[in-house]
Amino acid sequence: MPRKILTGKVISSQSEGTVTVRVERRFMHPVMQKTVRKSKRYRAHDAGMNAKVGDVIRIRECPPRSKTKCWEVVEQAS
Repeated sequence: MPRKILTGKVISSQSEGTVTVRVERRFMHPVMQKTVRKSKRYRAHDAGMNAKVGDVIRIRECPPRSKTKCWEVVEQAS
């Protein structure tokens, strides 16, 4: 089965080898018929420590690396 790939913005890179990424999705509310924005935070493994706060990056699923990390940084999105 293919791994999920998400695009989001780095909101924290204080931990060693870990970045926190906010992924935002938009959808139409079923009753109000209005576009709604929801976001979720993911913790991703960044081995090279290349991602900085404010960067837009792509992350993909991986086997769990710790209690909270099951994503890894793939590349810097443009």
